[in-house]
Amino acid sequence: MADKVVLAYSGGLDTSVAIKWLADKYKMEVIALTADIGGVGELPAIQKKALKTGAVKALTVDAKGIFVDSFVFPALKANAIYEGQYPLATALGRPLIAKMLVDTARKEKAVAVAHGSTGKGNDQVRFDVSVIALAPELKIVAPAREWGMTREETIAYAEKHDIPIPIKVSSPYSIDENLWGRSIECGVLEDPWVEPPEDVFAWTKSPAVSPDKPDYVEIGFEEGIPVSLNGKKLDGVALIQRLNETAGKHGVGRIDHVESRLVGIKSREIYEAPAATVLLKAHQAMEAMTLSHQQLRFNEKVSSEYADIIYNGLWFTALRRDLAAYVDRAQKHVTGTVRVKLFKGNCIVVGRKSPVSLYDYSLATYDKGDVFDQGAAPGFIHLWGLPAKVQAKVQGGEGKEQKPKKKT
Repeated sequence: MADKVVLAYSGGLDTSVAIKWLADKYKMEVIALTADIGGVGELPAIQKKALKTGAVKALTVDAKGIFVDSFVFPALKANAIYEGQYPLATALGRPLIAKMLVDTARKEKAVAVAHGSTGKGNDQVRFDVSVIALAPELKIVAPAREWGMTREETIAYAEKHDIPIPIKVSSPYSIDENLWGRSIECGVLEDPWVEPPEDVFAWTKSPAVSPDKPDYVEIGFEEGIPVSLNGKKLDGVALIQRLNETAGKHGVGRIDHVESRLVGIKSREIYEAPAATVLLKAHQAMEAMTLSHQQLRFNEKVSSEYADIIYNGLWFTALRRDLAAYVDRAQKHVTGTVRVKLFKGNCIVVGRKSPVSLYDYSLATYDKGDVFDQGAAPGFIHLWGLPAKVQAKVQGGEGKEQKPKKKT
């Protein structure tokens, strides 16, 4: 009886070819596993395609809810954005898929898991390290890392063996998408000087042809998690889907990023992330109302570290769990409503309110009702500036001409 391998199957080029390649190369029975975390198309059609291509079993799982609640929202609460631009959509999906691969492999008594990542990207690290952390006994196979075919040769392989694929040589984009975002690479995009053509975008309108009237949306947060849209309570999946649609029609969420891959190379990536763009900006605005200056400063460091952990495939590590515990505690009072204006590619926070806001009108106003004690300011400034005064007096300051020492 042949050994079994569970393949993370998307129905794209590499995983479609991988079913036959694994059967021929390793003589394994391939079990295709498709996790729907948004953007995978019709699950019955994908299941049928996997079986037609040679899989002995094709399993599909609707994982959108667990993806949002257990991966996306923890990252949102941490404001995790890689290199200040990438909301980490694909990077957040990989550890969940890896966990499902491991669970399925154990249930099906498989000896290996497989994925469609190449040897040049980050996803291979995310899959492999996640599997190693969860089930070190399983063998990991990455066909696209082994077979040595170029993208054009992989397409030719599929055509030769009558494997249905969603792309042709004339449209060679590599696309990955889930609820949190859509990534596009390859083809003309590999030249970072070339402006992305409009045909790479599917979720966002060009700002040039977006509506001439803005939309305003109000997002309600409870302890850092978005729970309502325009006053209506929604689960995470529905809230993100609606924001993707509303913000996308205004051209919000287009990202052109030359990013630093973990494997040591630079890569030009195009992202569409309408909901992520809006929610991250709104969440940061809510934090500004409800957290102290010291908390905000420290959270910037946590955000950067959290983003690197996600990007580098280290979700299932003690450090990530420890940081998540801090983030959960730090979000205890991040509750309230943020109003955002969506217009011509821009997402602008135009209002915010919270029952636990640290913004005190009577302290902030310059008009009638001002209770700020301005008479306390001189003493505060004296103590605050004392170190600068002492140093300038002893060592000289910027305003004092420094005479060069005479040579002896």
